[in-house]
Amino acid sequence: MYLVAGVVVAVVMLSTNNGLVALADRGGDEKVVSADQRAQVDVTALLTAARGAPPIICALAAQSLRNYGWGDWSDAPSTPLSFVALHREHDFGPEALPPADVERLLEALATDDPCVREISVRLLGRQKGENVVNGLMTRLTSSAPALREVAALGLGFMRSPRTIDPLIRALRDAAPGVRANSAWALGRLESGKALAPIRDLFRDDVEKVREAAVIASGRMDDSTSSIPALIRVVRQDNSPQVRRAAAWALGQLESHQAVDALVGVLTQDSDARVREMAAWALGQVESRTATAGLATAARRDADDRVRETATWALAQIEDRSTVDVLGNIAASDKSSRVRGTAAWALGQMRGGKAPAGLLQVLRDENDDARLKAAWALGQIGDATAIPAIRTALQRETSSEVRRALIRALLRSGERSQATLTDLLNSGDPQVREAAVRGLAGNNSFNPWPWPWPRPRPIP
Repeated sequence: MYLVAGVVVAVVMLSTNNGLVALADRGGDEKVVSADQRAQVDVTALLTAARGAPPIICALAAQSLRNYGWGDWSDAPSTPLSFVALHREHDFGPEALPPADVERLLEALATDDPCVREISVRLLGRQKGENVVNGLMTRLTSSAPALREVAALGLGFMRSPRTIDPLIRALRDAAPGVRANSAWALGRLESGKALAPIRDLFRDDVEKVREAAVIASGRMDDSTSSIPALIRVVRQDNSPQVRRAAAWALGQLESHQAVDALVGVLTQDSDARVREMAAWALGQVESRTATAGLATAARRDADDRVRETATWALAQIEDRSTVDVLGNIAASDKSSRVRGTAAWALGQMRGGKAPAGLLQVLRDENDDARLKAAWALGQIGDATAIPAIRTALQRETSSEVRRALIRALLRSGERSQATLTDLLNSGDPQVREAAVRGLAGNNSFNPWPWPWPRPRPIP
């Protein structure tokens, strides 16, 4: 056991419990972990690890599975874990720990138990004291590779400018984990001084080192000098994960210089996740020279995620020459997510004539796709679409979509007293509210939830 801020943190040495936090974390935050990664969680192993674990360890695991927003795991009235076990957020907060506890945690970094090392370095990473920075820098020069590796990780959490030079030296460490963690830490520090040595790691023999270095360069605002090297990586690296990271970095840097390379990757790379990231990067750059390549990918790529992200990217560029392409995608793509995103993309274009494909989405089997189509028609404001919107409103079963359709009617110029009177007599209070707003001349209300597309790949 380790005493931390006066609270007993029971560290389970049995192998069945050592992996609990790590296993839970693999299936945690939906905003960060991809669907593919979530599918890989071994539920049997997770439940086996959880059985008999101390409540404090379970509480740590539960933090990685929190649901976000009001009413998440920490303030629910009654959960399987006791109230006392869950309401210990202050125990893991940023408050300064007593020196004796800091020293215990630093010593624990040398243990051979990965669970102890993981918890210790993360608790240390929440501290701001110079004693923690000094302790971690001392361990960065240890003879033990595992200790140097976790020390670099801790220094990344600390983000102290004093650590830049030691971390740059650690980029040449013999242990791949130390090189990778040092690159990651320097990326968090965003030090231009580290750019050249980080770029040297783009050719490292170990995949995770190259990936960490590429991502670190993408986090540095002044790393435009790295763009030629990143282009080489996105085109030539033999690891899909590294190529994907390079595409992300080029998107983060909004590099117009990389547009041709990214279009080539989008249309030719064998890995769907690399193509998806290339599409996202092109949406970040917002260059019209990418329009043709994105349109091709949005129509023809075999992977739903690639088509959806390419469609989203076309909306970011706002090139009206793609309206017909987007209309066809909205009407005919096999994926409801792609159809919905195409409808949303047409709304981003604003004005003009609503394409027939968008009107067709008003009959889509998917509620979200219909919501986005109705919202888009409100953005476009095409009076010729009013009959189709009226018809859709008569058969619509979703109150959210009906509200969006009313908004679309009003924004398209519908001023028929008979239509508004019918809406006022609706049995749906949301429809009546929308009608009242319309009669009052207020047609600025939006459907809720706001129809926003899903694509946002994370490296």
